Amino acid sequence: MMTGRSDADQPSRRVLLSTLWIVIVTNMLMADVLTLFIPGALAELAATAGQIPITRLMLVAAIAMEVCIAMIVLCRVLNYRASRWANIIAGIFTIAFVTGGAASYPHYYFIGTIEVVCSLAVVWMAWKLPQRQGAGSAHVLQSTMQTVKPRDSRAS
Repeated sequence: MMTGRSDADQPSRRVLLSTLWIVIVTNMLMADVLTLFIPGALAELAATAGQIPITRLMLVAAIAMEVCIAMIVLCRVLNYRASRWANIIAGIFTIAFVTGGAASYPHYYFIGTIEVVCSLAVVWMAWKLPQRQGAGSAHVLQSTMQTVKPRDSRAS
């Protein structure tokens, strides 16, 4: 089906990747906030941790969240090759974190599924990232400067 939109109307792949990372982070936060309303959830987390101190688990969770938060910006500013590999690696890392640390609550299964689907989309889009979009801001600046013509000071 033709929508009548040109390629110029389509958001760049970098913007879509950044938006997916925002969706992933928001869902991670939402799952954790909803869990706070379940009586005994923290005690259950501590019990399932076994011999691993709860503070170490929280550190792992914080690192996973920070990777996702950093990707919101990095996928917009890194060059083509770095952005491609950073998104692929961070996407796979996020899938492993979400599936490996899932709690047994229905909202976790639902939200975790959304996080995994979005992470898979990130990996797929990064794999298919066209090289011309990876030229970076220098290419955009150069093409913008070529289209701007200096004003003739005598014409005023």
